[in-house]
Amino acid sequence: MTLLKPTRRDMLKLAAVAPAMAMPISARAQLGAPTTENPAHFNFTIGDARLTILSDGHFTNPVSSFGVNADPAEVQQFFESHFLPTGANYAHTNHLYIELGDARVLVDVGSGNRFTETTGRLIANMEAAGIDPYAVTHVVMTHAHPDHIWGIRDDFDEAIIPDAEYIIGAAEHAHWMQDDLVNKVAPEAQQIVLGAVNSINADGVDWTHASDGHEVAPGITILDTPGHTPGHISLRVESGGKSLIALGDCLNHAYMNFEHPDWYNGFDMDGEQTVATRKRLLDMAATDRISVLAYHFPFPGVGHVMRKGDAYQFIPAMWQFGG
Repeated sequence: MTLLKPTRRDMLKLAAVAPAMAMPISARAQLGAPTTENPAHFNFTIGDARLTILSDGHFTNPVSSFGVNADPAEVQQFFESHFLPTGANYAHTNHLYIELGDARVLVDVGSGNRFTETTGRLIANMEAAGIDPYAVTHVVMTHAHPDHIWGIRDDFDEAIIPDAEYIIGAAEHAHWMQDDLVNKVAPEAQQIVLGAVNSINADGVDWTHASDGHEVAPGITILDTPGHTPGHISLRVESGGKSLIALGDCLNHAYMNFEHPDWYNGFDMDGEQTVATRKRLLDMAATDRISVLAYHFPFPGVGHVMRKGDAYQFIPAMWQFGG
């Protein structure tokens, strides 16, 4: 198999369609950077399920890529009013690791060393949290964008977690693996396609193609959540009468997506479908009081959905200390 390896220069050309830029962030209305490392994992429980949020790092993307169907001035004002920089958005990368029964499930594999210098921390952070990557029994891929799947291969182009069952949405796999897709997309999106194909074709990975309702393991099921990509999936964990949905990128901004659920972003491949999926999930989470986790929310990205008039509000979950 011939591997086509994007360079960092290639990645910097993709700002218009993918969150792959490393832009300076204005210090305005922000806390300063830490002088030492902050924790990169967070533990909690849902019933009998032991859950850990693990960071793969962070990156920035332009604010101009948010709310592309809205008035740009209104989007700028939104970021300003929420004490957020108006030039670049700081995106976290929150991975879910689930221990339930005999299952050890990891959601997404990050970007490895193929994306930006500030990402690719997942495996090191798993080990720092006392989690053996080789103990993972299932890897669920929400979608095949760079920051979620490019870390699937090690430096020898083999599966980073060799013995796990790899699960991807059937529609997602079909989209990226269609014949000659690379020549059907805009030039600036071609490296995204090549990276997805190379990742899906990684040596040692045999894919299970899943759709809505697929059981990964007892208490862990797949939800079809298309829009951000054609076959995007989310993961629901249920135990002891409680539930959490790992949303992937169905929602990718902890304030805008709730207060303006009709706005979509330049990196949502089908904006209208993204909005429809988002509204369905927000309504379900608010009505049934389901906890949510989103990949790019401020770490650890876990919280609740509260209705607020015709829109919603994200309520971060209470961080609890052990002991």
